[in-house]
Amino acid sequence: MTKNTNDALRRADRTLVTAFVLVVSFSGGIFLGHNAPSTEQVASGTQQAAHKVALMARDTAQAASGAASFVEHTGYEAGRAVAAMPAVAATAAVNLPLRGTIATPSAAEIEMVKILQDQRCLAEAMYYEARGEGREGQEAIAEVVFHRMHTSGYPRSICGVVYQGAAHKHGCQFSFACDGELEQSKSPGAWSQARILAAKIMAGLVRLGDITSDAISFHAADVQPDWADRLERTIQIGNHVFYRAPPRTKSS
Repeated sequence: MTKNTNDALRRADRTLVTAFVLVVSFSGGIFLGHNAPSTEQVASGTQQAAHKVALMARDTAQAASGAASFVEHTGYEAGRAVAAMPAVAATAAVNLPLRGTIATPSAAEIEMVKILQDQRCLAEAMYYEARGEGREGQEAIAEVVFHRMHTSGYPRSICGVVYQGAAHKHGCQFSFACDGELEQSKSPGAWSQARILAAKIMAGLVRLGDITSDAISFHAADVQPDWADRLERTIQIGNHVFYRAPPRTKSS
């Protein structure tokens, strides 16, 4: 086997290892997202969630380290074994039992819990605002969330943007956060699709293409809110009309 061929096969094996780690992490995110408490209960359940994440992350890291070492020392044939691991490893990760206690979650564990919380918040925004609008409609809502995170006057986190105003039960930026819809049972199929899409967006497996042209607001096509005249309309996608901030004018 030539050196170039061998190097190419080793790169392929490393790609499989990366995919393995991603699948385990993705599956853990879906599992915790599915079993996560409601947004109002997130804060009180953070330590328990951190415990689950810490254990999952520990076993995932150990498995990934072993797989990477195996590939490094054995070459291309290891890739075949790694390729067969994701489904088994993912199942093991989400069924990981709780053992012992964790007094103080590490910074990495806290950050992972935050990521899972943000993933759920993004899924909720897409589900409640566009579950009947197809993937394009849901991605458009996700774009608005991310655009707001980089716009003055909005929070800098996904959950902060989605639930802005909800703490006071008035002035919610997303109506579902205040109108009681969160208390209703979700449609299992549509909710599962929204969670999976949110996880893929946050993992970088789905890249948002700015189809809304920097939109920071939207409304249903059959209403005309008073704020619409103050923004610049960009596009209509399904039943939603999107708007971006008006261009700044130079002071004279």
